[in-house]
Amino acid sequence: MITIEEVKNKKQQKEFLDFPLKLYKGNPYFTPPLYMDEKKIFRKDFVYNDMCDTVHYNAYKDGQMAGRISGIVQRAANEKTGKKQVRFTHFDVIEDEEVAQELFKAVEAWAMDKGMNEIIGPLSYSDLEREGLLIEGFEYPATFEETYNYPYYQTFIENLGYQKDVDWTGSRLRVPKDYDGEVDKLAKFVMKRYNLHLGTARNTKDFINKYADGIFELLDKSYELLYGTVPFTEGMKKMMIDNFKLVINVKNVAVILDENDKMVCFGLTFPGIADAVRPSGGKLTPLTLVRLLKTLKKPDVIDLCLLGVEPEWLNRGVSVIVSSELMKMLKTVKYAETNGNLEENYAIQNQWKRFDEQKIKRHRCYVKQLGI
Repeated sequence: MITIEEVKNKKQQKEFLDFPLKLYKGNPYFTPPLYMDEKKIFRKDFVYNDMCDTVHYNAYKDGQMAGRISGIVQRAANEKTGKKQVRFTHFDVIEDEEVAQELFKAVEAWAMDKGMNEIIGPLSYSDLEREGLLIEGFEYPATFEETYNYPYYQTFIENLGYQKDVDWTGSRLRVPKDYDGEVDKLAKFVMKRYNLHLGTARNTKDFINKYADGIFELLDKSYELLYGTVPFTEGMKKMMIDNFKLVINVKNVAVILDENDKMVCFGLTFPGIADAVRPSGGKLTPLTLVRLLKTLKKPDVIDLCLLGVEPEWLNRGVSVIVSSELMKMLKTVKYAETNGNLEENYAIQNQWKRFDEQKIKRHRCYVKQLGI
């Protein structure tokens, strides 16, 4: 017997949060988010509550937890696109198609009660969270920023009538074996031609004080038309800054400024912390903190997280400066992972052709019309 319950009390919340940790226990490819961050979705002061309506469901089979799903009406996104969409996220399920069907039936009914006529996902509150269903690359560990799921998820979702909306690809980047320094030469040429220079900072605090405002401004401009994005609120900015404090190393960032010290481009990479948080299920135990500190000090891998360019500078070649700086960073680690890049974002896809690139993962966001 399968029952679906809306998550309302502390017991149900804990079951919701713990379910993927039990489902993927012992799986070497699944990387949990930080447990303390996941708990925030149930707080009254959660940063997205002022722009979203949200519902969470647990599925039980014969009295045992068997799946979960969340639905989000992202009002800011709908106002931006003019659509009546609901997003599904936090979907996890045992290998039982009937359980998956009941979970989606619940979230679709909730969406139609809210007046929505289309459902997309997996997509969370904004593009700052994990997004997409893994459909290729199951043999590679997820980065800290990526979702991981079992292959049967795709079959269950597509059997419910969901179709591809967009794909993101993920790559590993290394310095080409025959690298001749041409990218560095081009970077120097572009910097000299347009009188640009690299921003500097003494430490993480200094970096945030100097460049956070410019980064958010560029993110809003350069990400405005990208899939699933919403304008930054003050709460979202604070959340990002709090996260930056934990993982930014000024040796692994690049900020390009014009002659008036106005930011025209930036690239942020974070140490790859997946191996540090995986053993504890994302909980910050003393051993986890030791592993984190070691990784932050000397990472083996770096994750490419954010890249922004002032729109008027897009055709002036400034991205080659970021590539040049990344080449230098790659000399101290095994490789960099790009995380999800939209398949049709040709500017960013072409950026990686300068490197020894190995495409290893593909995540998909699905869409389905409701009430048809």
